[in-house]
Amino acid sequence: MPRWLEVPGRRHVSGWTAVLSKYKDSALSWTDDLPVCHLSGVGLSTNQVYREDGNRREAHGCEDRNFHFSHDNCFLYGVFDGHNGTRVADFAAQRIPAELLLGQLQPNFGDHEVKEALRQAFIGVEKGYFESMDGLLAERTTCQDRLPEGIGQYEAYQKYPDVISKLQELEKEISGGTTATVVLIYNNKLYVANVGDTRAFLCKTGPDGVLRLIQLSYDHTIADPGEQARLHQAGVDINKLKILRRVGNSDCTRCIGDYHVKGGYKDIDILSSAKVEPVIADPFVDGGIDIDSSCAFLLVMSDGLYQALTDATGTETVNGDIAKMVAVEFSQQTTLTGVAQAVVDRVVRIHHDTFMTGTAEQKNLCKKRDDITLLVRNFNYALSVHSPSSIRTIHSPSQPPTHLVSHSSTGFPVGIYNSPSSNSTAESSQYRTSDSSATDSPKTPTNNLLAGPNLLAAIETNSTDVQTNESSTYSTSSSGEMHLFAQRQSQNGNLELDADGRVKAYVDFSEWHEAIDSMSEEQKESLYKELMPKSVYDPIHEHEEPAAEH
Repeated sequence: MPRWLEVPGRRHVSGWTAVLSKYKDSALSWTDDLPVCHLSGVGLSTNQVYREDGNRREAHGCEDRNFHFSHDNCFLYGVFDGHNGTRVADFAAQRIPAELLLGQLQPNFGDHEVKEALRQAFIGVEKGYFESMDGLLAERTTCQDRLPEGIGQYEAYQKYPDVISKLQELEKEISGGTTATVVLIYNNKLYVANVGDTRAFLCKTGPDGVLRLIQLSYDHTIADPGEQARLHQAGVDINKLKILRRVGNSDCTRCIGDYHVKGGYKDIDILSSAKVEPVIADPFVDGGIDIDSSCAFLLVMSDGLYQALTDATGTETVNGDIAKMVAVEFSQQTTLTGVAQAVVDRVVRIHHDTFMTGTAEQKNLCKKRDDITLLVRNFNYALSVHSPSSIRTIHSPSQPPTHLVSHSSTGFPVGIYNSPSSNSTAESSQYRTSDSSATDSPKTPTNNLLAGPNLLAAIETNSTDVQTNESSTYSTSSSGEMHLFAQRQSQNGNLELDADGRVKAYVDFSEWHEAIDSMSEEQKESLYKELMPKSVYDPIHEHEEPAAEH
């Protein structure tokens, strides 16, 4: 067995292979039998390539996958962003629940044992995936044997198009990979494991009414200083890698799959100097965060969401911006799926609008976007009990101001998130909202985080440095739309009914009635005809053909 398939100390789970094989030839997967967690919801949008005329198309089928399960007092959430197809993302989304929910977690496990189970799940899934590729590798070898030895690429295309087409299809499946972020809630504690750049962050409400944002995951990308140091130590030329900005098929330095950059990294020029495997599936694992009344909600997302918003707005505090959108939608939606989908739809609209109306530089950044997945898990943040339309027009203006504070991974309580490998890309920011229209009117049954739908446009940046985790302060205020609504109410005062139960008119029509009374009956009839609604289409008059003469 190749060295890169060996996993020392792997604890195999008896019976899971039989469970999976039961569903091997079925249209359903074994995870379809797991109870869906109804404390969570998912919003989705497929990738898009834009055109100048406003139309759009998909560059490829959706490669994002997700799950949200509850099982025996465990809650498991995962988001996977596949590349070069969906084979690895599909495999990982099936196998990771099998690696964690079939008896591996014991009631007496402490934080260390749970985190080790998560790490082993990632390693075991990749090992299982590579073992499942034996048939593909054998088929590829058979196709290669059908080509004459020494034949050139152009000549092979000309003489053996079917063989070349099949080889290309096999290569795509073999070279596919996926990022993964998995969040486990076990024994009322939260744990996270991830590879790649899918993200998870937790929002917690403090005693002062401030909502604090903590990024749980680690972005394993070429741009990350920690990953640069690891790759440099492995023998990779970092300067060349920064110029190329890709490792094999993606810009992620850790993933599940990617056969070519794992066992075959010596055949890739940029990685050939490495002394050990440069791209790995060893996840960032942390946790043991107590789930208590301060936990508001959890967000897990593919990079398509935060990258689309960053490209469209240039924001340096994208995590906070997304958290604010989610908080607003909690006050406007009645389901968690509605919350997640509303945020996804809003980011999609912002991204497309920027392409249509932005500068040349903005249009170049926003000419396409990736698949988007957003998973929202609620803890103690109240959903609206009203329809979205009634919330937007009645309740939002009366929401009192609250605050949102974002912390880096070092903001975890001591002993929970004091890992020396804290995420250098985590944001450390502070958000404050103000609403001069806040009154003593009854509060809506929500946490009343932010008022107004136009939060992104209201952010004022004082200072920021995402890479070095320096703190930043941002101020937001309610949108003009909300203030105008509140102002109109105060000017008109309370609406009063007359003796007939009708609203008292506030427009004087006396001149109109006098003009009508002074008209003749013929003038009135002509006016009424003019005022009658007219069709925008010309009527079609059908004429009978004259009878033919015999």
